[in-house]
Amino acid sequence: MNGTDRTTSTDVGATAPAISWDDLVTTALLGTDRRPVAYAGAGRQAPLALLDAAAVATVRRRAGLRPARAARRPEPAPEDPRPALPAAAARRLATLLADRSGGGSGGRRGSSPDLVELLPQWLATANAHGYAAPPQALPALLDAARGRTDLRPAALAFAGPRALWLARLNPDWRFALRASPGGGAALPGPEDPEGVRLLWQEGLFAERVALLGALRSRTPALARELLASTWPTERAEDRLMFLDSLRTGLSAADEPFLEQALGDRSRNVRATAAELLSALPASALAARMAVRAQACVALDRTGPSPAIAVEAPLECDSGMERDGVVATPPAGRGERSWWLGQLVEAAPLSTWPVRLGGRTAREIVALPVADGWQDELHAAWCRAAVRQRDTEWSRALLGSPSAPEAGGPGAVSLAERAKLLVALEPEERAAWVAGFIATHGLSEAFQLLGVCAVPWSTPLGRAVVDALNIARDAGSYPWSFSGVMGLAERCLDPAEAGRLEALLAIPDEREDAAPGAGGYWAEAFQRLVTTLRLRAEMAAELAPAGTDGPPEG
Repeated sequence: MNGTDRTTSTDVGATAPAISWDDLVTTALLGTDRRPVAYAGAGRQAPLALLDAAAVATVRRRAGLRPARAARRPEPAPEDPRPALPAAAARRLATLLADRSGGGSGGRRGSSPDLVELLPQWLATANAHGYAAPPQALPALLDAARGRTDLRPAALAFAGPRALWLARLNPDWRFALRASPGGGAALPGPEDPEGVRLLWQEGLFAERVALLGALRSRTPALARELLASTWPTERAEDRLMFLDSLRTGLSAADEPFLEQALGDRSRNVRATAAELLSALPASALAARMAVRAQACVALDRTGPSPAIAVEAPLECDSGMERDGVVATPPAGRGERSWWLGQLVEAAPLSTWPVRLGGRTAREIVALPVADGWQDELHAAWCRAAVRQRDTEWSRALLGSPSAPEAGGPGAVSLAERAKLLVALEPEERAAWVAGFIATHGLSEAFQLLGVCAVPWSTPLGRAVVDALNIARDAGSYPWSFSGVMGLAERCLDPAEAGRLEALLAIPDEREDAAPGAGGYWAEAFQRLVTTLRLRAEMAAELAPAGTDGPPEG
């Protein structure tokens, strides 16, 4: 700019009226051709006049800005009384958190361990030892939990109270407050009845749910009485959530309240109350369902050998509906079979030995069922065994793991078998799955492996490794078994690493094998061995001084 321009600019600044910043921005966006600058002097170029006015407005804004009141300083972060993490374990945590990108899913993964999948196991072991998270690791830990909802419970438990303090300062971490009961605040307990009453009456819905759950785990009767005190005034969707909390510590003492809930105006609430009552074999609802189910199922002795005869209900009356039977079946399902299944699954399993000639559960399941009703009847018994957590019936319906039908006479799907397995003790569960894999291979075993205790027992681990080795010898690609291989990396006992050494060599390929499959398998087994050794190192780093540490879990 020359001296004349500078003088003009000063003159404009001295004489131009105060123009709002919004007007200046609007003129700049529209252009001075479409919106002339009214305060430009004679012979003054409009764009220059606009820029001069903007400069003057900027100075005015800065000069006229009043200092804001200083924000209140945050309270100091709370202390975490838990013992500090060992130095080697802290370094390992930093490595795991720094490699959260993962190795991808599917395809060729190479021989390096997937550190992303080791983080949940590391957190579980650290929590089992009761360590406190290093303060410098908290931001990365919260970022990891933000990106993976499955990681949140363990990550937040490890992060402790300081993570909640940080979450109040960063909107990106607010999920931690929502995930913690009472938003991280301590919930009142039975020893503080006034605090319980105030929070129940005035708290947010999430706080009330957390309060009810906490009380239910400690004093089930108090939680039930609290819920009953406001039950008529609660919204239907809230009643459903609150009622679900009664699953914890469910007992015969809950029956009067649940019977009352059978008359609720919400169908979903009625159905949940009926389900909970049917899980109490001595309840009045279970007795009513037993009478109805016995009218449909009987022992037929007219043939050459005993069989089960089934006569499904002809209608769904109002009494059945009140007790939780849903009248309208899903699309493609017959009404009578739909009603039958609901009656049988809600009846106590103790009904059937008496009804069917004093036979045991295994003998009952082995009986033929007339007129094509076997699948429907056995599927209902499966659901009843799961609901009532009945070990004898679960064992009978699972049958032998080596049975040709690959799952016993009652299990109609892998999902049903997995649910039945949960009723068995961990050792028996693992032995059944190991027998299943030895007979049927790994193609259908993924869901079954998911319910087995970690680390896998020695027989189960060896059954999985043997099946993988058989698949390798068959010449198929390891990618077909990537899900099971991933489970093995997380669940196989690290002590098995030495036994896998023989599988690291590239085998001679068969003529009918997939090209290069042997090399891929050697790579996959190398990754498995490396991961197992890394898990052993992690466990050793986390073990308190002077101990070997508990098993991973």
